[in-house]
Amino acid sequence: MIITTTDKIPGKEIIETVGLVKGNTARARNVGRDIFAFAKNIVGGEVLEYTKLIAESREQAMDRMKEEAKKMGANAIVCSRFSSTTISGGVSEVLVYGTAVKVE
Repeated sequence: MIITTTDKIPGKEIIETVGLVKGNTARARNVGRDIFAFAKNIVGGEVLEYTKLIAESREQAMDRMKEEAKKMGANAIVCSRFSSTTISGGVSEVLVYGTAVKVE
């Protein structure tokens, strides 16, 4: 599955626009990670535990979007974008969306 943020794919022709596809996940923080993050906040530096959590969330959301596109018969997604928001204290959502297309 080709996924791009652009509206065209070099070397490919879009033969059909299938429709909007999306994938999301909501993740809660971990108390152990929060304690470590608090300590990092004091001394500074990257909080690797949160970086890993966010990366896993993005991958899961992407996988869900790809599955939705496959079910619709698409073989590519163009104009993909990420969005994130805090749902409640300690819970964040990652959303990815794009336009499912068929390319040759």
